[in-house]
Amino acid sequence: MTLCDAGPLFALVNRRETPHHASCVSALSRLSQPLVTTWPCLAEAMYLAGRHGGWAMQRLLWDYLLRDALTIHNLTAGEVQRMRTLMEKYSDLPMDLADASLVAAAESLGETTVFTVDAHFRVYRLPDGAAFAVVP
Repeated sequence: MTLCDAGPLFALVNRRETPHHASCVSALSRLSQPLVTTWPCLAEAMYLAGRHGGWAMQRLLWDYLLRDALTIHNLTAGEVQRMRTLMEKYSDLPMDLADASLVAAAESLGETTVFTVDAHFRVYRLPDGAAFAVVP
């Protein structure tokens, strides 16, 4: 399993998203499957796909889900509360809802690798102070 942010999801389905498309496609083969994301991340990726490519690009995102290459981590009530705390802690960046959902999921799942093109993940820390392993 690898946690997946909205940016790579959008980059994977958008060939015009350079240079992220090529680096994300290349990284995908090296990542532990499945990719795991959250509803806030998928919603952000769907919005971007719809805005830049319409239904055709959104359908490609749905295909990842239907092929089980992408799964959704359903956030618990505790994780949702943790998201608020994280957004307050990192308000100077600021941390968005999608990022907060991935960090909360990472804490719960014990995952330290995140597939993202977002530089903020180099700043975010796990509860023990460790940094995320950021791919690509």
